[in-house]
Amino acid sequence: MLGDNNYGDGSPESYRHRFEDPYTPLLDAGVKFYAALGNHDPDEQWHYPLFNMGGERYYTFERRAGVPPLIGDRVQFFAADTVNLDAAQLSWLDRELSRSTADWKIVFFHHPVYSSGRYSWSSALRRQTLEQVFVEHDVDVVFSGHEHLYERVKPQKGVMYFVAGASGSVREGDLQASPYMAKGYDSDLSFMLIEIAGDALYFQAINRNGETIDQGEIVRTRPSS
Repeated sequence: MLGDNNYGDGSPESYRHRFEDPYTPLLDAGVKFYAALGNHDPDEQWHYPLFNMGGERYYTFERRAGVPPLIGDRVQFFAADTVNLDAAQLSWLDRELSRSTADWKIVFFHHPVYSSGRYSWSSALRRQTLEQVFVEHDVDVVFSGHEHLYERVKPQKGVMYFVAGASGSVREGDLQASPYMAKGYDSDLSFMLIEIAGDALYFQAINRNGETIDQGEIVRTRPSS
C-alpha cells in the first residue's frame, strides 16, 4: 500500500468503513497488507495491525507471517516514509539495503522519485535524496503513489520506477509529456498486479473496466548475492 491509505480521521470507524469493509473478502482469505505512510494518513496509522507496519514509520520484511518461503528467500521489501525523510531514516535505508542478500530488492513509499504529473518538481527534489542509494545498493524496482495516475518510468540507472496512485481517485489530464515516461494513464481508476518468478517480474496495470492499460516483464540481470 503506497500511502494515503485511509484519508479519514484515524478512528476505528474510519478504518472499518474505508478499509476493513471493502477488503473483507481478501482479509478473510488471509491476504496480508503492508502499508507505507502518505501525507493524508494519521500518524497513529503505523500502529494499525492490519497494515502490518509493526509500529514503525519505515520497515523492511522478508519472511513475516503469511509471506511464502520462496518469496521470503528471494525478495526483500523496504517501506519508507517520504513524509518525513529524516537523517535517521536515510541511514537506516542505506544500512538495510547494504546488508540485504535478496535477489530482488523492492522499495515502496508514497511520494514519487520520478513523475510526469503535477508534482514532478517535488519528485526531482526527492530524487536528489534517494536515487543514489538505490543505485549503489542495486535496488530493482521502486513503487510509489501520491500522483493520482499510473505511470511506468523508463529505466533510470538500472532501476525501474512505477507510480500507481489511481486506485481510489484519478486526476484526468495531470500527465504531461516528459523524457522519463514510458507509459502513462490518467483517464480512469487503475491498479497494478505484480508477479515474480525467478529472475523475471511480470507487471500489469488494469483500469476499473478490467482493461489492461500496460503490461510487461522486468528481467533481473545482476548476479545473485
